[in-house]
Amino acid sequence: MTSQTVDDLSARLAAPLGAAFADLGLDPALGQAQRAQKPEFGDFQCNGALAGAKAAGRNPREVAAAVAGRLAGHGLIERVEVAGPGFLNITLSADAVTDQARLLAADPRSGADCVANPRRVVVDYGGPNVAKPMHVGHLRAAIIGESLKRIARHRGDTVWGDAHFGDWGYQMGLLIMAVREEQPDLPYFDAGFTGPYPEESPVTLADLDRLYPLASARGKADPEVRDAARKATAELQAGRPGYIALWKHFVVVSRAALVRDYGTLGVAFDLWLGESDADPLIPGMVADLEERGLLQDDAGARVVFVHEKITRRKDGSEGPDLPPLLVVSSEGSAMYGTTDLATILYRVRELGAEQCLYVVDKRQGDHFEQVFRAADKAGYMPRAALEHIAFGTMNGTDGRPFKTRDGGVLKLADLIATVTAAATAKIEEAGVGRDLPEAERQDIALKVGMAALKFADLQNFRGNDYVFDLDRFLSFEGKTGPYLLYAAVRIKSILRKAAEQGLEPGPITVDHPAERKLVMALDGYATALRGAHDKRAPHHLAEHCYALASTFSGFYTACPILGSDGAVRASRLALAALTLTQLEAALDLLGIAVPERM
Repeated sequence: MTSQTVDDLSARLAAPLGAAFADLGLDPALGQAQRAQKPEFGDFQCNGALAGAKAAGRNPREVAAAVAGRLAGHGLIERVEVAGPGFLNITLSADAVTDQARLLAADPRSGADCVANPRRVVVDYGGPNVAKPMHVGHLRAAIIGESLKRIARHRGDTVWGDAHFGDWGYQMGLLIMAVREEQPDLPYFDAGFTGPYPEESPVTLADLDRLYPLASARGKADPEVRDAARKATAELQAGRPGYIALWKHFVVVSRAALVRDYGTLGVAFDLWLGESDADPLIPGMVADLEERGLLQDDAGARVVFVHEKITRRKDGSEGPDLPPLLVVSSEGSAMYGTTDLATILYRVRELGAEQCLYVVDKRQGDHFEQVFRAADKAGYMPRAALEHIAFGTMNGTDGRPFKTRDGGVLKLADLIATVTAAATAKIEEAGVGRDLPEAERQDIALKVGMAALKFADLQNFRGNDYVFDLDRFLSFEGKTGPYLLYAAVRIKSILRKAAEQGLEPGPITVDHPAERKLVMALDGYATALRGAHDKRAPHHLAEHCYALASTFSGFYTACPILGSDGAVRASRLALAALTLTQLEAALDLLGIAVPERM
């Protein structure tokens, strides 16, 4: 895979602009051009004359005028104007815009470039737990993480999406004790049983869903239950055969439900590794930390100090900027942070990971900073290669994290069912797909619902909170997922009708202002994709999708496609086909699937 396919227009402009600055004895890097914010400023703007003049002690307008003079007659450029204190406003030639459209149409990646130096990346964006149904709090991690995984992979990185299954802690002991209480005669609890253990699970997902909340509540209220669960957890982690066999049933039953719910969301993990997979590394890792003097005593526990400076607190006192990472508790147990640190070690050793992205609620920021600093101090992975991709909460209309009507935590499966039902009602009300088979209408409803849910999330900067408003999300008008699906399906319909009439796309020629505007929108894909990848921010790509769909709508209104003739019709069909290809590709990177018809 090459690092670059088609240079976008800003990159193509950089060469003549850089050469013009170099002719004046200035740094060619000053010739960077950005998209103009307003049409009256042309297509691109270059501000390099201001910085270049300052460095050289010259008048910026004179420098700008000299650069403009050197660009006269260049094939890419129709005109260059000096504005304000020394800005260069650049308007591209019609031939340049046509040429760019043809390059994009011929490119199988529609202008999407690849990273120059691919990396081996793990995206940790799951965090579901055994026996606990996923709830609405898992939604943003799934949506954002899946998009980041797809984007990084599309740009050339080797990427693993890891669910990071919660399968090895105190909750396992609680479940073992709960099952023992209800079914004490099972062989898993007979220390003398030599096997084989039953292949069929003694508990269903419904059993786990029922048992865990009850066991958790009892553990909080009754010290004896809590102690029994801790003992069971310790025995499980020490390898007691019966407990290991029962635990495997818990994992298989839970995972089947998780695969179903994630699958409905269009989310797929490459790895279903859990805390248990890192557990075997912990004794050696603790010994290594001890040997190198990184473990310190702290009130009977063993910790790694990770603070970098002393800061003043709000109460006026002073202290470390971050508490130490607790590695071994005063009772001798490995902790949550210990497992996370061992997981980094596992990813480096087993996968050769060079970068790890953790798509987790922003409220976990301090914890991840502790783990990352500890990993860096231990030499497991550099701090710069570890990123917490923090995100805000999806809130109700009261501005608080989204809940059920009775104030409980909404299960993710229930949210998906609610959204799908609302999408079904919406498309029936709009008469969408009325003449299509029932199975296809159901598929459309699911795709519309998921597009509504995902685009509502991804159009926001991930660090921001947003309000869940299903009626607004499901609208076929405005900045919504269903609007984007409708735009793509409309283009599909145009191309189908053209094919039925024996009409084919041909060479693109850009003459009409709406055609030019569409090509400029298409040219923005590479910049949007780079922004989404480099800043771990899919909203850049979501913005591009909406801008492209909106611009195509204007083009469709101003420029008849099937109603035009000859070379003009062939050119516009090619523009429509290019728009569809790029729009579907970008939507797929957001995790949004487009139906064939609506």
